[in-house]
Amino acid sequence: MKKARIGATLGVFVLGLAAGVWAAKSGPLSAALFSGKPTKDAGHAVLAAAQGMAEKSGSWERIAYGRVLYLSGDKAGGQAIFDQVLADKKVKAGDDFRVAKIYFEAGEWDKARPLFDKVLELEPKDEDWLAEIGSYYLAKGDRAKAEELFTRSFTEDPDNLYNSLRIAATYLGIKPD
Repeated sequence: MKKARIGATLGVFVLGLAAGVWAAKSGPLSAALFSGKPTKDAGHAVLAAAQGMAEKSGSWERIAYGRVLYLSGDKAGGQAIFDQVLADKKVKAGDDFRVAKIYFEAGEWDKARPLFDKVLELEPKDEDWLAEIGSYYLAKGDRAKAEELFTRSFTEDPDNLYNSLRIAATYLGIKPD
């Protein structure tokens, strides 16, 4: 009887420990953030929970968090994150590229274009970025610049299926992603 009680106590302890470990791994996210809430309130609650995760992460994650702020109407909040990331002395072309894509998505070509051009300066032979940035230029009506970049992309890698599809899609009116 005593062994059974010890076993039951130990079992409850182990289950409690397992639940604690699971809760710690699952972080601040749960259905309680959005269940039964109006759509925008649910979105803001999940975004607020994501903030701490983004702040502890790298530049790509912070840019992704800033994207949601920026495109959901908190342009100042998103811009503050972009400015912070891009001011970092260790900024890479990928950071500039991601922020440029967000500006493009927001319809702000005047802000996107200089960052795309910076990426081209930093990585002039990256066939993927040449094709993708060319697609953004084409989507904005600058066919000459787009085709210059497409040509450079094909020169670097003439057998790249994804770049071919990206370019074809843009010519066919599909927005670059």
